Amino acid sequence: MTKGFDVNDHNRSAAPPLGEERVVEALERIAKALERIAPPAPGPTDLSSADAFLWRSDLKRLEPVKEVNRVELSLLKGIDQARDLLLENTERFAHDLPANNALLWGARGMGKSSLVKAAHAEVNRRLAATSRSRPLKLVEIHREDIEALPLLMGLLRESEFQILVFCDDLSFDAGDTSYKSLKAVLEGGIEGRPANVLFYATSNRRHLLPRDMMENERSTAINPGEAVEEKVSLSDRFGLWLGFHKCGQDEYLAMVEAYVAYFDFHLTMSKSELHGQALEWATTRGARSGRVAWQFVQDLAGRNHVRLAPRR
Repeated sequence: MTKGFDVNDHNRSAAPPLGEERVVEALERIAKALERIAPPAPGPTDLSSADAFLWRSDLKRLEPVKEVNRVELSLLKGIDQARDLLLENTERFAHDLPANNALLWGARGMGKSSLVKAAHAEVNRRLAATSRSRPLKLVEIHREDIEALPLLMGLLRESEFQILVFCDDLSFDAGDTSYKSLKAVLEGGIEGRPANVLFYATSNRRHLLPRDMMENERSTAINPGEAVEEKVSLSDRFGLWLGFHKCGQDEYLAMVEAYVAYFDFHLTMSKSELHGQALEWATTRGARSGRVAWQFVQDLAGRNHVRLAPRR
């Protein structure tokens, strides 16, 4: 005997069990919660809001820096040639003329990153003096965010501004392949570097890679020469190489004197006594550099109850 069709039976079979309904509701609540806590999609940044920005890779956006931590260009002693070359290159770029990516490499504490920030400020001062409407922008990207450099370049590509992208203390260790992202962005990628973007980097290494890393590539590769060339070719993407070397005693003392003259000091000691204390400070540090000179001047100011306010 054939069982009759019951509409209620059909509805009961089509409806999901009560347990499944609860699972669906829970999943919907989780999806909505994830949408609330997820960072917003990167949107256009108003580059007119500041002259300097910090790239936040975790948030995929640029954060304006209202006051850049930098020193006056005139206070950077013992690096005259590097200063003039970088300043000229930066100014050409600001005027939308051909310019090179720059790698500032060499001794610690000799003003590599200070020079980049000071050159940016000086070029903008010159632009303002000529009533140029669009200042040069500076965007800093941290070393650990280099893999996000292609995304950053994409965001900057359509901007009306000329933009310096700056990475301080750039280097790569064994097993780190993020340098390939940098190579592609600088020149090798299908899009290449945007015409309105220039890349400046500082490093203690001339080739950005430790020697033992390149030697390991040589020893394990089928064609050792090609393996090393791939690593070294990263630094070849920088058309302008500026070397910074340890300074001598005269240069170190000139740095100290420049800082003392620039700030509002009222010292009772003689010049020879100032030099003696500065040299003793350098001896305890085991080095002479612009950074050591600045640290000595800070200590000197503190001992003499002087605030480091520039002369007006």
